[in-house]
Amino acid sequence: MGRAIVGVAVALCTFPISIFVNRIVTEPYMDEIFHVPQAQQYCRGNFRSWDPMITTPPGLYFLSLAYLASIFPGLSFVLSFSELCSTSALRFTNSVMAVICGILIFEIMSVLSPSLGDEKRTFRALVLSLYPLHWFFTFLYYTDVASLTAVLAMYLLALKHKYFFSSLIGAFSVLIRQTNIIWMLFVACAGVIDFTESHSKHRSESVEFSSSKEDPNSSTSHGGASKLRRRRTREVPNRHGNICTPNVLVPTAPSAGLVDEVQHTIIILWNHFWDLLVAFSPFFVVFTGFIAFVWWNGSIVLG
Repeated sequence: MGRAIVGVAVALCTFPISIFVNRIVTEPYMDEIFHVPQAQQYCRGNFRSWDPMITTPPGLYFLSLAYLASIFPGLSFVLSFSELCSTSALRFTNSVMAVICGILIFEIMSVLSPSLGDEKRTFRALVLSLYPLHWFFTFLYYTDVASLTAVLAMYLLALKHKYFFSSLIGAFSVLIRQTNIIWMLFVACAGVIDFTESHSKHRSESVEFSSSKEDPNSSTSHGGASKLRRRRTREVPNRHGNICTPNVLVPTAPSAGLVDEVQHTIIILWNHFWDLLVAFSPFFVVFTGFIAFVWWNGSIVLG
């Protein structure tokens, strides 16, 4: 219910003002003098045309093509597709993205703060959706709103551990604005940290459960200790009846403080190296492709 309220509220705050702005500012404004003609070239099917003054990739233009093709399929019988790509129609791409952005903010808050009430999440998501620095560009054909929407979608999918789809959206966000590669790196690192914490928690719970079965009073003897410090391996008998330790790296004498936490984190990452490689390899592919692009282009910017 909350996401629907946020979507409707953002739409009511955005669509009327967008119509009002388009009636007053009928011609491309500021950097729109570059983006609008370029998008209109794509609407004509001229994908080989490129304005050297544009420094961002063409992701926004492809997004506008998909949006116009899906929103106005019936009008294609009356008007040509190039005629549909007016300045006002292209600007409306960001109005739609603003609504999606508000819903994504609500969903992210639901994952990060599940204990927060639905009313508070709705209110905070609405406030963030109408943040002035973001809301101003909703009515112009700039890359800001679409870029932010793609980054938030990438982050939400990573929070839900859907790393493959997160990397795909991340790649598209880089196609909208190449500096989003930094946010993609942030999301990948956050995913690795979340992966480590989830395995630490799972292993700690397993050790606590096995310890409680062996000694019912042992569960209260480590109440103030760190979860990471309580981690140990299970001893299993070999075929000769001797006790042996599985071939897993564990610290023998954990030290207190940050060093201990870092040590355990490195051990977990090493023990789950292949799982991490499989889960986050799509991010690595995008990073490699981006580095190759910068090397080929000679710079991070186009034009």
